[in-house]
Amino acid sequence: MDQRNPFESPNTFKLHRAEYLVGFALSIVLIIVHFGEIRWIPFVALFAYIDLIGYIPGAIAFRRSADGRIPKTYYVLYNTMHSLITQTVVIGLWLWLVGPEWALLAIPFHVLGDRGLFGNFLKPFGLPFEPATDPFYPKLAARLSARAQGVGGLVPGPGAADESDALVQEAGR
Repeated sequence: MDQRNPFESPNTFKLHRAEYLVGFALSIVLIIVHFGEIRWIPFVALFAYIDLIGYIPGAIAFRRSADGRIPKTYYVLYNTMHSLITQTVVIGLWLWLVGPEWALLAIPFHVLGDRGLFGNFLKPFGLPFEPATDPFYPKLAARLSARAQGVGGLVPGPGAADESDALVQEAGR
């Protein structure tokens, strides 16, 4: 994955998740070390509000939808609530208004756990709200794997755009 190819192969996806697992593990260590100092009601509230606002409404709408299509608002809610940027602002406001406390560990525990344990990253509008394999992805993963094994060049040659366009058209069927 890079700025011109914003997708991940299965291996880079595993590595990406592993980075979040390290942060998740650190949050667990801090929770254990400071277990007696955590105010548990704020901890549970900080953990739960992310999904109460960002996931559950979209999951309900998705399950009620006959064709799996739901308004983009649900994607925006999910992405906003599961954003490290948003949660950093929430932590900053909590620090300013309430003060520092170990209950704030609920936020990295939730977001880093979602990404590291479950592979739940931000949701793109073009995919179903709940994970489902896009028909194009196995072909893309196979092509990336073949390139990694030295089959095919790393730099697209003449006609590569036509081949990619054909794959995109085929996936859209």
